[in-house]
Amino acid sequence: MTLNEIANVLVAGCRSGDTKPNLDRLYSEDAVSVEPVDYGDGRAAQGLDAIKGKHDWWDSAFEVLGGSISDPMPHGDDRFAVIFEMQTKNKETGAVEDMKEVGVYHVADGKITREEFFYAS
Repeated sequence: MTLNEIANVLVAGCRSGDTKPNLDRLYSEDAVSVEPVDYGDGRAAQGLDAIKGKHDWWDSAFEVLGGSISDPMPHGDDRFAVIFEMQTKNKETGAVEDMKEVGVYHVADGKITREEFFYAS
């Protein structure tokens, strides 16, 4: 897949709620996911299984009430960015929060090898 194909498939999956099936399709086995701060397990999730674990945690902790996902913004032939804006509800506390983040995705050999998220903490 080309960078633009990967970017478009990722965004379409996020918009439709099909993020988990895309993990095996789009990510390399040794991909890394990096958060801006350490929430207790370190900032980086190393490997596809760890990234799947992040998704499982998110799905168990939050309900997405609404939001939007930008079209991908390519940068050369090895990176793209996506802006995520959403309203979430913490399943444990019931707290509702508006959040906005930028995801930067690095691609090599037809797979996402690194994702980095930027947002105010």
